[in-house]
Amino acid sequence: MIPDYIFVYGTLRRDANSEMHQLLAKYAEFVDDASYRGKLYKIDYYPGAVSSDDPNDAVQGEVYRLHQADVVLALLDQYEEFGPGFPVPNEFIRKKQTVLLKCGRTVTAWVYVYNHPTEGLELVESGNF
Repeated sequence: MIPDYIFVYGTLRRDANSEMHQLLAKYAEFVDDASYRGKLYKIDYYPGAVSSDDPNDAVQGEVYRLHQADVVLALLDQYEEFGPGFPVPNEFIRKKQTVLLKCGRTVTAWVYVYNHPTEGLELVESGNF
């Protein structure tokens, strides 16, 4: 069986020490620091990543191997307000994307991608939030 991975950035990272990160720590195993080819915007007190074709664009984050993917993803979908029951279009969508681990290996991981226009939002130049 192919393991499920998730790439997290912003409020879900270890150093954020959020309630949702605690959930991730309970149901997932840290794999490595990683980057996702995209741009990062400050939405409010939290960031949103959008994909990019520019190889110089990178969102910094972490990859986890999910042990109970169905449980974790359902809870994270609620946190990210993704799926039925939330305003359409959802602010974030969960997509399988290629991410680059710090060790140099790539994996396919779930990524919550910002799903609204970015005009007028502050670009986080470092890609690190």
